[in-house]
Amino acid sequence: MAMANLALSRKWRLVDRGRSWQVIIDEEVAGSIANDQTIELPVEPGQHTLRLRRSGSLTSPQRSFEAEDGQVARFSCNAQLLWPMMVASLVKHDLWIVLRPD
Repeated sequence: MAMANLALSRKWRLVDRGRSWQVIIDEEVAGSIANDQTIELPVEPGQHTLRLRRSGSLTSPQRSFEAEDGQVARFSCNAQLLWPMMVASLVKHDLWIVLRPD
């Protein structure tokens, strides 16, 4: 069976350091990630979506990625550092977590 992996690294930040975040792949909770942790999750080859969610409604933007057979799709994440963005995330909830491909 063909498989690919998603590697996700969460960088240590003082903000939101005590909470784990849910890792959501294709609208399904696939695991969680703690502060200063790197995880690797298996995914089937093909097009996928990725989002992170903190307890409540604070999230990352949704990102699309292509998983190729035998390859690793890499992303990194961290809590928002700029206080204006933190305040804005109270209204636009997908600003709280920064999620980017590596």
